[in-house]
Amino acid sequence: MNTKKYIPTAVFDPIMLTRLRETIDRVYLRQLRRDLDRVPKHVAVIQDGNRRYAREQGESPSDGHRAGAETTEQLLDWCVDLGIEEVTLYAFSTENFERPAAELEPLFTLLETKIREFAGADRVHDQGVSIRAIGDLDRFPASVREAVTDAERRTADYDTFRLNIALGYGGRDELLTAARAIARDVAEGRTDPADVDVDAVERRLNDRPTHDVDLIIRTGGDERTSNFLPWHANGNEAAVYFCAPYWPAFSEIDFMRAIRTYQSREESWRYARRERAVALVRAAAAIELEEAKRVAARLRERLPRRDRAVISAAVPDGGSRDRSHTGGSGGSARAGEEGTGEPAGP
Repeated sequence: MNTKKYIPTAVFDPIMLTRLRETIDRVYLRQLRRDLDRVPKHVAVIQDGNRRYAREQGESPSDGHRAGAETTEQLLDWCVDLGIEEVTLYAFSTENFERPAAELEPLFTLLETKIREFAGADRVHDQGVSIRAIGDLDRFPASVREAVTDAERRTADYDTFRLNIALGYGGRDELLTAARAIARDVAEGRTDPADVDVDAVERRLNDRPTHDVDLIIRTGGDERTSNFLPWHANGNEAAVYFCAPYWPAFSEIDFMRAIRTYQSREESWRYARRERAVALVRAAAAIELEEAKRVAARLRERLPRRDRAVISAAVPDGGSRDRSHTGGSGGSARAGEEGTGEPAGP
């Protein structure tokens, strides 16, 4: 006799699963937004994984770069919605110039197209977005340089939100350029070596961001910052968020998780700073109390006996030295002296 029971297998409609997933994502996103109580001023993004995304989709690298450009536009809307004041995009590093010409040409065309489109978009002007490029623009074709110049000119008067596009950028090159400029000024007598400080370096960092970097986001799974904005990020000890999705697949939920990482780091720092401050105050108070006790003891020795109670009341244990002499058989006689002003009897 067959005793096995028939257990029906559930069949899920793919469309229903997609809708369920979207509903869960919306609820989770709302929760992430509710949990925020502070946002960074400046977010820097290393947009990694366009080519790998395209390869897994069976498409060309150019298709991956175009998909990544769409994510970039979404990111800027998310930042404006949260009140973030500045974003720096690592759009093209100095190492990218080593890619094959067959990949570089369509990438240069895409950069030119997207920069011009963005500079002409209504939301850029409605939101007061200022566009600036940082890096070695001389290595790019004239068409890209002209697009950058036009975008900077058209948005030069805006200051609500700042977008920095890193093109031909390398962190080491930036620092080396500043160091060489300082060395040249010192050698030619224009700068005193003793005057070389943080401000002197920052003045020589061309096209520097307005704010230090608070948060670096890197997509694509690699856990390194690729020497991106070393002066403004590492010097500020920026929070770093690494995530697995390739840049074209980076979602608003991923972005909100990155903001949560920044918030958690800030809360941890705030707690640590508070604990250090409390410990410092306690240590200082203990030192000051001991010093006050010593001063009080010295003052008691110089004051008339009838006035020493004031010192004892102001500084607890300040008269411990005198009290050490009040015990035993001799104590009552000395107490009698202080209370009556009369010499102690035999």
